[in-house]
Amino acid sequence: QVQLVESGGGLQQAGGSLRLSCAASGRTFISGAMGWFRQAPGKERAFVAAIRSGGSGASTYYTDSVKGRFTISRDNAKNTVYLQMNSLKPEDTALYYCAAALVTYRWPMTIKNEYTYWGQGTQVTVSS
Repeated sequence: QVQLVESGGGLQQAGGSLRLSCAASGRTFISGAMGWFRQAPGKERAFVAAIRSGGSGASTYYTDSVKGRFTISRDNAKNTVYLQMNSLKPEDTALYYCAAALVTYRWPMTIKNEYTYWGQGTQVTVSS
């Protein structure tokens, strides 16, 4: 079993930055992709970014709306994935979820049903 715990959310002004962290426990190594999704009020949970399980050169993928602003990274030794969010916009306001897969079924993995484990979410609010 895997437990994912997110942290780092909060309130930020537009143009500011936040860094989300997601620590995995209960398993020595997450061998599949890890990703971030977000859910705004009244909307479906949507893909944000994903990273494969490779080392420093692991492949990453982003939804178009965050490309050039968000960066996903991963520390396999710590079983932790990060989401650095820069140039935040009010439309980035959402509950952000971390997700993990034991197998990378395809790439990029952008569908929430492809991920097995989920965190409880961390709220990000961006004021204008």
